[in-house]
Amino acid sequence: MFAELGITSNFTFLTGASHPEEFMERAGELGIAAIAIADENSVAGIVRAHTRAREIARRVKERQDWDAEHGLIGPPAPDPQPVSPVFNVPRLIPAATLTFDEGITVTALPLDRTGWASLCRLLTKGRLRAEKGSCHLRLDDLMEFADGLHLLLHRPPEAQEVERGARPWLPQAERLTRRFGSEMHLMLAPAYDGQDTARFDRCARLAGRLGVPTLASALPLMHHGRRRRMADVLTAIRTGTRVDALGARALANSEQRLRSETEMRRLLGAHAGAVDRAGRLAARLTFSLDELRYEYPSEIAEGETPTARLRRLALKGMDWRYPGGAPERVKKLLDHELALIAKLNYEPYFLTVRDVVHFARSRGILCQGRGSAANSVVCYCLGVTSVSPEIGTMVFERFVSEARDEPPDIDVDFEHERREEVIQHIYERYGRHRAGLCATVIHYRGKRAIREVGTAMGLTQDTISALSSQLWGFFSTNGLEDQRMREIGLDPTDRRLRQTMELVFEIQGFPRHLSQHVGGFIMTEGRLDELVPIENATMEDRTVICWDKDDIDSLGILKVDVLALGMLTCIRKAFDLLKMHHQKDWTLATLPAEDPVVYDMMCKADTIGVFQIESRAQMNFLPRMKPRNFYDLVIEVAIIRPGPIQGDMVHPYIRRRNGEEEVSFPSDALGAVLGKTLGVPLFQEQAMQIAIVGAGFTPEQADRLRRSLATFKKHGNVSEFRELFMRGMKRNGYDDDFAARCFGQIEGFGSYGFPESHAASFALLVYASAWIKCHHPGIFACALLNSQPMGFYAPAQIVRDAREHGVEVRPICINASYWDNVMEPDGRGGLALRLGFRQIKGLAEEDAAWLSAARGNGYMAVEDVWRRAGVGPAIITRLAEADAFADIGISRREALWAAKALMADKPLPLFAGDLGGEMIDEPAAHLPAMTEGEEVVEDFVSMRLTLRSHPMAFLRSALTPEGEEAASRVVSV
Repeated sequence: MFAELGITSNFTFLTGASHPEEFMERAGELGIAAIAIADENSVAGIVRAHTRAREIARRVKERQDWDAEHGLIGPPAPDPQPVSPVFNVPRLIPAATLTFDEGITVTALPLDRTGWASLCRLLTKGRLRAEKGSCHLRLDDLMEFADGLHLLLHRPPEAQEVERGARPWLPQAERLTRRFGSEMHLMLAPAYDGQDTARFDRCARLAGRLGVPTLASALPLMHHGRRRRMADVLTAIRTGTRVDALGARALANSEQRLRSETEMRRLLGAHAGAVDRAGRLAARLTFSLDELRYEYPSEIAEGETPTARLRRLALKGMDWRYPGGAPERVKKLLDHELALIAKLNYEPYFLTVRDVVHFARSRGILCQGRGSAANSVVCYCLGVTSVSPEIGTMVFERFVSEARDEPPDIDVDFEHERREEVIQHIYERYGRHRAGLCATVIHYRGKRAIREVGTAMGLTQDTISALSSQLWGFFSTNGLEDQRMREIGLDPTDRRLRQTMELVFEIQGFPRHLSQHVGGFIMTEGRLDELVPIENATMEDRTVICWDKDDIDSLGILKVDVLALGMLTCIRKAFDLLKMHHQKDWTLATLPAEDPVVYDMMCKADTIGVFQIESRAQMNFLPRMKPRNFYDLVIEVAIIRPGPIQGDMVHPYIRRRNGEEEVSFPSDALGAVLGKTLGVPLFQEQAMQIAIVGAGFTPEQADRLRRSLATFKKHGNVSEFRELFMRGMKRNGYDDDFAARCFGQIEGFGSYGFPESHAASFALLVYASAWIKCHHPGIFACALLNSQPMGFYAPAQIVRDAREHGVEVRPICINASYWDNVMEPDGRGGLALRLGFRQIKGLAEEDAAWLSAARGNGYMAVEDVWRRAGVGPAIITRLAEADAFADIGISRREALWAAKALMADKPLPLFAGDLGGEMIDEPAAHLPAMTEGEEVVEDFVSMRLTLRSHPMAFLRSALTPEGEEAASRVVSV
């Protein structure tokens, strides 16, 4: 049977016009036995094709089972709702098309696992010597990494295609044939220009000269001919031109598409034997991506096995967590979890996470684990999480079980200012050949699609801006696109505009380029660059792989998310201040639990700056929710999310909590699932359990549902489960209305569904930040200001809130401030918050360090700063604008006057004129004092906050009913 071995997908960015998944589906429809996704210098898209191949196999099996159940023999009977239109399961052959600096192009096909390693090493070498997004390969590289590869040599460029003109291509091709011998073919590919017959004859003669057989390929760019317009648009975007001006670069026709065996035989005519050779070669290419699983770091230390090491560290951690002895329940849970982890050989995973966290803690970097397996006794004892198992509610087997043949998921959040230390430690510990960050595929969405497609189609910038500004109208499902276009002055019947909008819709979801994941690390026992190619990231000292987190998840490969969280920076700085000023050495695990005063504060929505519950939506919900314990915070974190809100879960929950609606369950089985959330599904885990318990989903089907509910999945496929869910619920005795309501709630998770394990970890940070704010508002405000930028609120709002809580906030002072905001004695036995130089716009930390180091017993004048700190007049001007000299009796205006007197080219006097010399006695300038309103304006300009009057204080009298006459005067002015 025919196998297509030269497909270019849209992961050859801005070239291929179809998704890898579409090629796989089309191959199934055309009856093609195997296809190779062979993108240019890349294997970024093959996992998606591999995943779709497994999906097709599953659908075909379901159809076969259905046929067997109904006793069908022979061709399947028509089915009003067929399981799948595809009855052939094509096999994916991983590959890559390699372009070399010498002008040679080959498609490299791994024969086995060794060949895949060679291909990855080869791509890694080419990409690491180039900047992000590029690859520079030389034939010498191919000679170095040739083991296990079969090569398909592409024909020479048109200018060299005649036999006498095949130089310098021919010597390089002969060099390859001498090296690869029987593991090489010359590719016969039609150009669809009317000259293919003569071209095939020339290529056959060239193959005979090289001593290699020919092999057929359509070299498809599209899975279907209808994508021709898209291919031209992508070419226009890539080349920076308009579609109208593409000329010969545009496709001449729609022929460069995936073709069946019958079509290929017709196209090749007398050379149809090349079709058979493609099928025979495909049969030899046995490597599958399924072979890449479970290459975890062994984490063996000093000869100790992973099992023994994990148990020893867990027991040691239990003694640390429970100095007075662990409860019997916790001991049993630990033994149970360790036994299950050992049975599934997951010890290296937990040890990897533990070692990363241990490094962070050794450097004083605050971190907190979360994820499906993070809220367990093992992770608590290892120090990965600070969520105590006594307040945890998750069932360990739900995520670490024999039914789910994949590793557990643990994300670790680190202080956002120090995460880079952890990242570089991982690179140093494992080596860059064993560790790399995952990629993030940047897809075409909304405004980018309109902007780039519109430009390629020749729309004016005014039209593109109008379309982009009304984006929501075009991407709604209510059919109002034409109406919206008319409202913004566009003609929806215009042919070019309509074509553009069709292409904008079609390009949605196309990959645009690869970016760096926020922190997903993949680590391996062997060489990572033999598992997947590694390339440079845009950021210095970062290297990444070409697969994203969904690809890694699909292959079951270890990933540890090393994430950044601003609130952890804030909490760590607050802990440091508490230790410095109150001699209290708090940690996330040792903070006083369940403090009623803290919950009282939250019930009043006094939560400015508090993690997760500082938004207006949360502050509106808190007085209605009235949280009184930790699990209430878990629910609070999870419920104000797009998923539960879209699924209409918020109001039913709050009515049931307040006794306004009866808490009832349609069955005892669902009551066990939904009991703790009063019958309302709030977590991803509950959505899966409803599907299993209520609708009879198998564990495999529930896992697919879980994947479709993945966080931030903009275009998930939750709805495909609707019919299966509704049938299952009806079969188990639930009425249609209840089933539809349940599925609607589950579907709400498609945009954002929060797992309970993540909510529990976040809830701990909610409580910790609220506790600090409640008992030490000054220290909390200081830590929050020192951790900016983060959160919802600007420094001005943080300062105002601190003052409303009785904190004395002192202004920036040239003799008392440092770079960071600090706490200092207020003279009354308490602490005052002193604003730091970091609040001044345009002032660098290095400048602040010089100011602090040189002031000694204090500066007495503006000129002192210039002489002793050595900072330039521009920096002194910024200090003057921030009124930093007020405490030494120099007003803002006087300080600015003195700063202007310091010329940028004026040399620093060696002895400041103390040994005599000519002295210029400049007469004092009598500057008018600034009004209070002017001072407030200058404060906001220089620092974005003020400790003086609120700006509205100057207008309040004019805006009150008694001041209507004054208000009219203000308006008239």
